[in-house]
Amino acid sequence: MPESTTANTRLIASEPTPVVSVKPVVLPAPGRGTDLQVRVSAPTTGRDLPVIVFSHGYGWSMDGYAPLADFWAAHGFVVLQPTHLDSRTLGVPADDPRTPRIWRFRIEDLKRVIDELDVLEAAVPGLGGRLDRSRIAVAGHSWGAQTASTLLGARVLDSDGVPGEDMSDPRVTAGVLLSCTGRGGDDLSPFAAEHFPFMSPSFDGMTTPALVVAGDQDKSHLSVRGPDWFTDPYFLSPGAKSLLTLFGAEHSLGGIPGYNVAETTDESPARVALVQQLTWAFLRSALHPEDPSWSAALSALEEAPDPMGRVESK
Repeated sequence: MPESTTANTRLIASEPTPVVSVKPVVLPAPGRGTDLQVRVSAPTTGRDLPVIVFSHGYGWSMDGYAPLADFWAAHGFVVLQPTHLDSRTLGVPADDPRTPRIWRFRIEDLKRVIDELDVLEAAVPGLGGRLDRSRIAVAGHSWGAQTASTLLGARVLDSDGVPGEDMSDPRVTAGVLLSCTGRGGDDLSPFAAEHFPFMSPSFDGMTTPALVVAGDQDKSHLSVRGPDWFTDPYFLSPGAKSLLTLFGAEHSLGGIPGYNVAETTDESPARVALVQQLTWAFLRSALHPEDPSWSAALSALEEAPDPMGRVESK
């Protein structure tokens, strides 16, 4: 690793366990045009396992984000990764009649995954009876983060600035939003305003506890603002939230979409390790309030001689 990582990456004490991953688990999805494919990753040991439903960024699939999915599963989570309709693996053309509604299909995908936990659990040998259905989190990166945010209470504004349907899910009690896009309206670039009218969220109702992760060098062509655009989900939402700002990070946050992928412009194994462990620690404590992982991770980060990021909470 090019950076000094000792103090920044040794934030948790638990050792990884072997992971089993099954794909594709196919869920019937009437009205979607294509059945929903899901990847299920789980540790081979342990019981009462909490669940993370992960929404990928534009063009990706259930096969992406291995640095996060593998880490979370190896440290006690069951990770469920649906393949959304915008995935390059499906080849849905831009003129497909479903295209304008893909943002809604994405939200429905996440809810369908939660609806079908019994089917997904049964698809993995040895996983039966080991899920804790009372502890479910959502997470996502980029467009996936916006998708996940709606289950936490964010709503999409219509053309008149009126919040649309409340699509939050009471089964979800925590979230992690990685490189989540901010306000729409005048903050959008002309390109984004023309092509992504759904990119106008209101965070006023996003009350579910969440960790927002943003890079301080993430400059998007979708907004006329700078990297602070990606901090809107933290500053504009009520309730218990934390913001992890990563120093020097761009949109891929060091490479979370995958190992050696072309779109990573700020490759940093140390930064990825920091994201892995801080997101894990946050979700452990958010889903198990008695668990000290988050406070311990924050203490370790604060004591690091050359920290790679900072955390603020409200």
